Amino acid sequence: MAPRRLAAAGSVFLGTRGSPAPRPPRRPYSGAGAGRERAFYVTTPVFYANAAPHVGHLYSAVTADCLHRYKLLRGFDSRFATGTDEHGLKIQQAADAANTEPLAFCTEVSDKFRVLFRTCGVAHTDYVRTTEDRHRRAVQHFWALLRGKGLIYRGSYRGWYSTQDESFLTPGQVADGTDAAGDPVKVSVESGHKVEWTEEENYMFRLSQFRPRLRRWLGENPGAVRPEKFRRLVLRWLEEDLPDLSVSRQGSRLRWGVGVPGDPRQTVYVWLDALVSYLTVLGYPGDCSYWWNAAHHVVGKDILKFHAIYWPAFLMGAGLPLPRAIHVHSHWTVGGKKMSKSLGNVVDPVERSQKFSADGLRYFLLRQGVADSDCDYDDGKVAKVLNSELADALGGLLNRCTAPSLNPAQVHPRFCAGCFPKEPRRGSAGRAAPEDYRMLDSVAALPGVVARHLEDVQVYKALDAIGGCVRQTNGFVQRHAPWKLGGGGEDRSWHATVLHVSLECLRIYGTLLQPAVPELADRLLSRLGVRREERTWEAARRFLPRFHGEDSALEGRALGPHRGVLFARLEPSPGHHKGREVRRAAK
Repeated sequence: MAPRRLAAAGSVFLGTRGSPAPRPPRRPYSGAGAGRERAFYVTTPVFYANAAPHVGHLYSAVTADCLHRYKLLRGFDSRFATGTDEHGLKIQQAADAANTEPLAFCTEVSDKFRVLFRTCGVAHTDYVRTTEDRHRRAVQHFWALLRGKGLIYRGSYRGWYSTQDESFLTPGQVADGTDAAGDPVKVSVESGHKVEWTEEENYMFRLSQFRPRLRRWLGENPGAVRPEKFRRLVLRWLEEDLPDLSVSRQGSRLRWGVGVPGDPRQTVYVWLDALVSYLTVLGYPGDCSYWWNAAHHVVGKDILKFHAIYWPAFLMGAGLPLPRAIHVHSHWTVGGKKMSKSLGNVVDPVERSQKFSADGLRYFLLRQGVADSDCDYDDGKVAKVLNSELADALGGLLNRCTAPSLNPAQVHPRFCAGCFPKEPRRGSAGRAAPEDYRMLDSVAALPGVVARHLEDVQVYKALDAIGGCVRQTNGFVQRHAPWKLGGGGEDRSWHATVLHVSLECLRIYGTLLQPAVPELADRLLSRLGVRREERTWEAARRFLPRFHGEDSALEGRALGPHRGVLFARLEPSPGHHKGREVRRAAK
């Protein structure tokens, strides 16, 4: 049965507030390759529910959301999963400290993630909590499958373990340190968190036997882990011995988790539990091949080992395909330091979305976030970027071209081929300058440029390319100053042509911005009178048809209603770095 494809125009189904798209129905698989080339499945990590979300969590979510919306615009059948990881010793300890039951504690935190995603337009199609019965069934089936193949065995674990990281460490990953009281302790070299020596009887996964296959997979698939620096890092890890992995904890120590099938004295290791959630949302252990063959993970660099070593090995053991790609990003810092409660520098994304607007915060994170290196968050920088690129450049261009003083009829003016001929002419036959033709070339190529960057999950480069074209169009308007043109003859035709070209450029920008800033793009396109069905990626590739002698559906069409400025300028107050009030952007 051929899958029903979601409509290409993402804003039709996702909404300007990012309400979740309709949940795609379960699809039976109909043979090798059937429809798979049009399927796309993207996930965030299931976020650990031991504390409220911070801006780093939102960055993962809006990156995945941007990919999901982009794929919908390209006509793909796209699915986007997120959720919360609610098991493990950290959760158990946090709930005990809060004097509440673990499930109630997790529900409160998980609801905060839901509120954040709803507020910031994260249009997931699936939300999973690892405390759900469907997930417990998926984990226990996955476990039984691995054990049935002889890949899980009874054994004993002796080594270092970090509860804070929920991670096992080799001796080379441990160093001497001190705790808050100044007492000597052992700490993780990577995270700095305290580690403890652990000796206990539990279950082990034969991770060591997958080392050659993991190295071969990464060597033969250069796009398996992106960016390249992180793939090389994983390959360096795999140059060392890969010991078997403890995949259970004694129930007497860890009571909060999925029980090991057939052994109530043991609890499944939290990372094996959490990683299976990517399959849970697809209906596993039912047939989920249609979606799983198109899986992409968006993860932070701190959980790279779990996703690029443990998870592929588990999947190999279970006989399931590996993800198409693991997209890794670096961290957001404040003042060059990692966010932490003890430093008091945790950035609350819900609060910042109220100060800068949801799309304003989304734009800043996607515009400034670079996968290869950590990025520093600063309220003053947010205001500066948004004022420059959204309020002044993009919003100013829209305001100019739709202002009643320049466009009294409030329509898309007619294009004059004589004023802007297909080929540049000398003399008085044309009014367009060489720079104008270069601008048209840039805008015509823009959908391809943006698509290439989004496929590489380099959203900042896509937004930079759009911003460059916006600057060119502002230069075009400034250069020809339609407000100075007379009211008749050739001046009138050229005045209309300048506006026609500028409005066409704005249509392209609004269409291409939909994955990153859906609400702002909707306001822009609505002001231009662009209908929902005209907001597709294919429509963006048909730029300025009148320049090519073709009919334009927009020429002569009325503009949409004016509902205020596209994005109001923000006024940072003194001490902005301490999170004081910044005037909210106009909705």
